[in-house]
Amino acid sequence: MAAGFEMAGKPTTTTHEDAPVVMLVHGMWSRPHVWDNFRQFFEARGYRVITPTLRFHDTEPGDAPHPCLGETSLSDYLEGLICEIGRLRTKPLVIGHSMGGLLAHILAARGFARAVVGLAPAQNAGVFNHDLRSVWIFRREFVRRGFWREPQLPSFEAMRYGVMNRLPERDREDLYSTLIHESGRVTLEIGFWFLDRQRTTWINPADVACPMLFMTGTEDKLTPLWLTHRLAEPYGEKLKVEALRGHSHWLPAEPGWERIAERAAAFFETEAPEIARRMAAQAAPGLRGLVTAYQAAR
Repeated sequence: MAAGFEMAGKPTTTTHEDAPVVMLVHGMWSRPHVWDNFRQFFEARGYRVITPTLRFHDTEPGDAPHPCLGETSLSDYLEGLICEIGRLRTKPLVIGHSMGGLLAHILAARGFARAVVGLAPAQNAGVFNHDLRSVWIFRREFVRRGFWREPQLPSFEAMRYGVMNRLPERDREDLYSTLIHESGRVTLEIGFWFLDRQRTTWINPADVACPMLFMTGTEDKLTPLWLTHRLAEPYGEKLKVEALRGHSHWLPAEPGWERIAERAAAFFETEAPEIARRMAAQAAPGLRGLVTAYQAAR
């Protein structure tokens, strides 16, 4: 099983310690349950699936957010994910949604991922989201003095417009009722990265030594498709971008999520190994071993 990507034979319903690991990283306002569909899909395919809870996201909807949440950094979330990976016997395949897609991107740059699929990934530093639709979603939060120190949760109206706009109308209130507050500091680190003295979301594309696939919906108003293409510009063949026709932002649970999960699995099982081989062939001798290690892992 080259690089832990390829599954031999037909999918199996049995998962075990030696099975390839898929880590599913949730996004803003969310919890691991958003991945229930994906978790069941990949477990049925024979993967071992882990769905970590980001720091201070273990509260219930309607509960007061943790008092430290507002000033929690994306680097705190990343630290928790790296600790989780440290308990594994292998580097995982990582799928991240929105903010989770950015975290997956950073994990790839730090050598903690074997391959990455980003679903509507948030932007990293150097890429500015100037789409007015995205600004409208956060308009209430951005006008609050010191919003970067406070937990935040956009209104149902804003989420209905820009995040849940391709969900059936009957499901939107139900989904909103499951959401929790997010860190104001993280909102600043992503949306106003140029004000972040810690450079939390800065990524050197040369540090990414694994294959990546980013998928974004054509109806996404929060992380629009043009933004995803802009993220991909420095990466050449190591990163593929695909448009999801008719999809919006809440990709793990929108109707048609099955096709997205199948596409992610196909990337891990067939395309990522080939991309890794090309990366190894093109790498400088001193770097070639980093990529070759993925191919030799089992």
